[in-house]
Amino acid sequence: MNRWTGKTSSLEEWLELLRKQPEVMANVTHWHTIPSREARTAPMPADLHPDLIEALRSRGIERLFTHQRDAYRNVREGRHIVAVTPTASGKTMCYNLPVLQSLLENDSGRALYMFPTKALAQDQVAELQQLANLMGADIKTHTYDGDTPPTVRQAIRNAGHIVVTNPDMLHSAILPHHTKWVKLFENVKYIVLDELHAYRGVFGSHVANVIRRLKRICRFYGSNPLFICASATIDNPGEHAERLIGEPVAVIDDNGAPMGEKHFVFYNPPVVNQQLGIRRSSVLETQRLASMLLKQGVQTIVFARSRVRVELLLTYLQDLVKRELGTQSIRGYRGGYLPKLRREIERGLRNGEIRGVVSTNALELGIDIGQLQACVLNGYPGTVASTWQQSGRAGRRQGSSVTFMVASSNPLDQYIIQNPDFFFTRPPERALIHPDNLLILIDHIKCAAYELPFEEHETFGGEPIRDMLEFLAEERVLHHVKDRWYWMEQSFPAHGISLRSAAQENFVIIDLTEGARVLGEVDRFSAPTLIHEEAIYIHEGVQYQVEKLDYPEKKAFVREVDVDYFTDANQAVELKVLHVDKERLQGEIVRQYGEVTVNAKATIFKKIRLRTHENIGSGPIHLPEEELHTSAYWFSFSEEAAARRSANDMQHALLGIANVLVHIAPIYLMCDPFDIRVYPQVKAVHTKRPTIYFYDRYPGGIGLSERLYEVHDELLRRAGELIRSCRCLSGCPACVGPIEEVGLLGKTQALQLLEETGRAR
Repeated sequence: MNRWTGKTSSLEEWLELLRKQPEVMANVTHWHTIPSREARTAPMPADLHPDLIEALRSRGIERLFTHQRDAYRNVREGRHIVAVTPTASGKTMCYNLPVLQSLLENDSGRALYMFPTKALAQDQVAELQQLANLMGADIKTHTYDGDTPPTVRQAIRNAGHIVVTNPDMLHSAILPHHTKWVKLFENVKYIVLDELHAYRGVFGSHVANVIRRLKRICRFYGSNPLFICASATIDNPGEHAERLIGEPVAVIDDNGAPMGEKHFVFYNPPVVNQQLGIRRSSVLETQRLASMLLKQGVQTIVFARSRVRVELLLTYLQDLVKRELGTQSIRGYRGGYLPKLRREIERGLRNGEIRGVVSTNALELGIDIGQLQACVLNGYPGTVASTWQQSGRAGRRQGSSVTFMVASSNPLDQYIIQNPDFFFTRPPERALIHPDNLLILIDHIKCAAYELPFEEHETFGGEPIRDMLEFLAEERVLHHVKDRWYWMEQSFPAHGISLRSAAQENFVIIDLTEGARVLGEVDRFSAPTLIHEEAIYIHEGVQYQVEKLDYPEKKAFVREVDVDYFTDANQAVELKVLHVDKERLQGEIVRQYGEVTVNAKATIFKKIRLRTHENIGSGPIHLPEEELHTSAYWFSFSEEAAARRSANDMQHALLGIANVLVHIAPIYLMCDPFDIRVYPQVKAVHTKRPTIYFYDRYPGGIGLSERLYEVHDELLRRAGELIRSCRCLSGCPACVGPIEEVGLLGKTQALQLLEETGRAR
């Protein structure tokens, strides 16, 4: 054992020793220290109920943090709010205080809490029940989700003061059956939306429409609830909350919670193949750092991006530290674990019995696990917001904490790890939604019509919808009588509408590993590239291989496998511009944004090795062509730039730039890399110039390409920085792509093209 893995008396001393170790510091690209911060507090509000003050005192809370006071005051004055403060800053109190105060004042009042996950809901019920018990108040709090027994459901509908649920349950089980929930909807005073940043993209666009339906039903029953929202730090909290709930909100972001000194260390594994730009495994480097911390006696959380990596790291760490700590002191935590086991792990972390946990982003959200001292991130979590959320899991309100971020060879990881100023100085990403996406909107108008007939001049989300109602009447879905539009089909629509997809006619994925169970859904346009036969489909980090794709019946049959590669399908794409909405000319580049149709046919798939991204095989795909009508942003280089190089060289340069851009675009978008697609053309039909297109991979678009149009200059400048800073010789998976794709001069040509047009300097 190295002399510096022996125990020191504190984390600070160990970090000082670490700074003196050249074999570690050679891989540290940046060490950032955030100084400690004192708490800023305010006295309890004068109107707070004495029983509630006493209950808080019995838990050691004598004063409120300033943001908790501001939230309480704004809600009591009748404003919708969004509280935006870091992890472990006491956001829960921002909504629990006004809700409990209201219920103590009026026993017939009601509140509806909505969380994106069941685990969070369970956590909140326990917290609320504890406060109610301390006050000796008869406040009934219940979760209403898929696990709620039918015998309990009626009692919750009639007597639950606080009903805790999730968006899917609200959409499919509560709103369509609102007549059973009269007591809730007549008396609901507050609606709490926690983890607001989770409602983005297609999911967020659906949730915004679910909220429109919820408000419509509340109006019908004569209630007008206030929305209390809470979010992790994002770039546009006020705008995002207003788009979700359709109301102006007060932003509460002046964080008064204390924080100990925080160290943030960027760690880049050493290069083991200079020519190909391949680095030492990020999993092995993560394991090395985590085991040092655990042997030092530091309570540590390790985050990995997939369930497979969680299990790998857990196995390695248990083997390494079993002599000192025992295997039961290091646990895993991910989706797929039974609720009882998850509660046991959370309890062990809070009371200190568990010294280390390896988790997917399941522990990123605000589940109460106490405060640990160290966090190790295996790879960049994908967004600045998620990185701060995960890092925030380490750091008591007094005392130091440390976060290590270990980069993989992925271009996005490499960009972040080599550009620390970008990470530490820019705000987190914007949360984007597009509630008026036509396909999403029409689905929810159907649901709303089933719930209550539409009146003649009624709006839905502020927009007149008469044209859509007439269309649905022509389709014999609605029936128009005098001034009202009635639902006339037998089935109820919410049952067939998933909040996770914008496309209708989704493909269902059926897991045959043990019997047959529905694993999930994939939208129609993604099916040819994600669930073709022999594809590796990853669901919550577990790998499944597609054995059969029944295209006419829209079913994919999969079986669990354990392989060291993933698949990526090539598509033959034909893109046509239908309409240009925005245009800007700068120097030799013209950029545009508008509507397009994309005709895509999957042709072959590649097997790509995990971690190194080497191509290790391929196979054909035999499926029909799909058409997508969506929004896109594209930019074209000048004819002079094209004349200066051969068509082949231009092809390699465009492909190299496109490979870089598609990886760094998510820096500006809170989205999955698969949500946005890139398509380079040496001579585009629309512009007759070398052009790179980005399009939203969802029917109608959800605002991603429009955001990229806005940050175009910065996007191209960052692409140039990433290519220049990569230490490979001719191109690699961490920058423009492997030499087999972009040729021996692909890296040089991509950089030259960007520099000629003045966008990479």
